[in-house]
Amino acid sequence: MAIVEGVRSPIAKAGGKFKTLQAETLGSRVVQEAVLRSGLDYSDYDEVIIGNVAQPAHAANVARVIALKAGFNESMIASTVHRNCASGMEAITSAAEKILAGSGSVYLCGGVESMSNVPLLFGTQMKSFLETFSRARTLKQKLVTLGHFRPSYLRPVIGLMQGLRDPVSGLMMGSTAEVLAQDFGISREEQDLFALNSHLKAAMAQKSGLFAEEIVPIVYDLGASKIMKDDDGIRPNQSLEALARLHPFFDPENGTVTAGNSSQISDGAAALTLMSENEAKKRGIEPLGYLSAFAYAGLEPKRMGMGPYYATSKLFKAMKMSLKDIDLIEMNEAFSVQVLANLRAFPSQHYAASHGFDAPLGEIDESRLNVNGGAVALGHPVGMTGTRLVIHLLKELRRRNKERGLATLCIGGGQGASLFLEVV
Repeated sequence: MAIVEGVRSPIAKAGGKFKTLQAETLGSRVVQEAVLRSGLDYSDYDEVIIGNVAQPAHAANVARVIALKAGFNESMIASTVHRNCASGMEAITSAAEKILAGSGSVYLCGGVESMSNVPLLFGTQMKSFLETFSRARTLKQKLVTLGHFRPSYLRPVIGLMQGLRDPVSGLMMGSTAEVLAQDFGISREEQDLFALNSHLKAAMAQKSGLFAEEIVPIVYDLGASKIMKDDDGIRPNQSLEALARLHPFFDPENGTVTAGNSSQISDGAAALTLMSENEAKKRGIEPLGYLSAFAYAGLEPKRMGMGPYYATSKLFKAMKMSLKDIDLIEMNEAFSVQVLANLRAFPSQHYAASHGFDAPLGEIDESRLNVNGGAVALGHPVGMTGTRLVIHLLKELRRRNKERGLATLCIGGGQGASLFLEVV
């Protein structure tokens, strides 16, 4: 499948510059730019598919709202997909499957997340109170109902926080990271060093203008003419001393996972055009690259961070490939310890044998891994990240005159995704 020029927004810290931009607004601006850069007309597309996790209550099927706001005709169909952290990849692979099935030939794919605008939900007590009050017919009934109200009913439930807690294991995603730290004996110091390097690599890439090649600036305050052009989570002056001062967040007593060595909560959107290889040739389009294969895999929810191992193993087995065939790897940095655990597991004969795999995957050359930093520095707008990884990896392969890349991530709930990308 041919991937035509993709773009993304800057990634903004949640509660920051994009806090007034709802998901459909942020997504539509990026989708519009993706269409413009593709060189196609709106009418050339068969469907718009967008990944999103904290789906906004006011914009059901947010992909359709994004499509119309971006300028597509009302006849354009659109669908929203949700596979937690892989939602931005799910949009791409869903379109690929539709192309293979003959349902269409040109798709606009992407992902968006406004973590600043995650809905606040009322708990069951407030819901029950409101239901009872709505059924009250007389003033006396209403007053009696009001007499049973308690301020504690107003305690909100943060929608996305529910999504970040696995309902099967009962663990927050950060707690699953603590499980991996214990499994592999990964220290706090190792995690902080990984986080530091993520910031340093990202800062260097940002300073060189490398990220600007994939970013479309976003106006976030029209009245004051304020425009965001760069990711604002990157800390060029990050230090091990500053990271060491942070307290463990998920296990205050014995934990090692902190806000500093975890991915940042952020807002962002990304989009690209996917079409069949024959369609690209017919239109005389030179793609950014190709999606050549992909795999999703399931695993134990409480160790969801090992998703890249499981999905990559499945992908390599199907394609008869190995790490030697890969020039660059983008592995989402959900947590520093999660990437470090995969780095240890990939070459481990013991891990492969004890988890039912035929052979270890091999040692990852860290000089080829997340060469421009990752979500610890940039942020992880959960619905958008998968699409961003694909766009960035293809552009980096081109910059380095390399051909083959692996984009992979773990998925909350116990899954993994791996995409094999090529530039030829």
